[in-house]
Amino acid sequence: MDSRALSMPTLDQRLGLELARIREAQLYRVRRAVDGGHGVEIIVDGQRCLNFCSNDYLGLANDPRVAEAARKSLSASGTGSGAAALVSGYNREHRALEEELAAFMGRPRALLFSTGWAANLGVLRALLGKGDTLIADELNHASLIDGGRLSGAQYTRVAHAQLDAYAQALAQPRSGETLVVSDSVFSMDGDLAPLKELAALSAAGHATLMIDDAHGLGVIGDDGTGAVNAAGLGVDEVPIYVATLGKSLGAAGAFVAGSDNLIEYLIQRARSWVFSTAPPPSIAAAARAALKIVQAEPQRRTALHANIKRLRDGASQLGIALGHSTTAIQPLIVGDEGRALALSRALYERGLWVAAIRPPTVPRGTSRLRITLSAAHTPAQIDLLLDALAQANAAVKAA
Repeated sequence: MDSRALSMPTLDQRLGLELARIREAQLYRVRRAVDGGHGVEIIVDGQRCLNFCSNDYLGLANDPRVAEAARKSLSASGTGSGAAALVSGYNREHRALEEELAAFMGRPRALLFSTGWAANLGVLRALLGKGDTLIADELNHASLIDGGRLSGAQYTRVAHAQLDAYAQALAQPRSGETLVVSDSVFSMDGDLAPLKELAALSAAGHATLMIDDAHGLGVIGDDGTGAVNAAGLGVDEVPIYVATLGKSLGAAGAFVAGSDNLIEYLIQRARSWVFSTAPPPSIAAAARAALKIVQAEPQRRTALHANIKRLRDGASQLGIALGHSTTAIQPLIVGDEGRALALSRALYERGLWVAAIRPPTVPRGTSRLRITLSAAHTPAQIDLLLDALAQANAAVKAA
């Protein structure tokens, strides 16, 4: 046997060394188990907490009407779809949800995916290849980044939300298909992309615009149809629209909405859709029930925006510097990884769950608490968070 092979560490040893490095850098991630429902009041590792780190923006993940729709579907359709949608996995609940989503968004067709990750990878790999160009915001979600890299297209990252950087990228010589891709609401900062301007630049540059509205659907716009519609943009300006069902709709999965040709092409060529088992019909049934609530109860959006204002006004009065966000995502950037962890622990000890977000999820030096709000939070709970933030911040500074 080669003497070098005898001296080389095993895979397990190499992984152990890397895990030790991650721990030392204050970047180690630990799961915490939730007992029961995932609502505003939550039990985490046996401790009752107020939940301020969920994407359940409208409080529907624990809504009994959504759960009842899932239960009825379980009785009728069982627990799993059993196959990919092109084989025998396509249930009438899936079809009904796709039709209802398309109607809600005002688009010709919609296609249901098992996750937002699968949707973004499926679209980008189906539409792009070698010789094509992807122009993407540097702070896009990881699924957009990985989908773009895996597509084989020339990947051009532009400075976050900088229109001149997009214009410069579009002015470069290109061949093949060009996609401009951005989140609508950026998941770690909560800020909005300049959608109208991106649409105009894309049209002038003969590029197709794709928007991931995961954090906008249900909560932005008077009717909850998301950031793209709220900006007055339709299928002509934004031909590829992606959103998820596991945030404001309190269910799971994602969808792509666009023209008939786009959806038919994805059915033929989106590998993450073609080769994945279809989601359980009960999940589609739950999403259908949630979509009806989103349309019937606009007061949920009103309550959410009132909570956002209360948090921001209170933070300003207390000298707590939140990020420049008008959405349900309110980052408190502290910079240092260890301090972010300490703040999160201090809040948890006070009965509030706010996760610390650290690299590589966010750029180095921008570790933060990612505070997220729900329509289900009460004003008293917002005030409790503000008081706890002020106390925890003072305690961590003094330590």
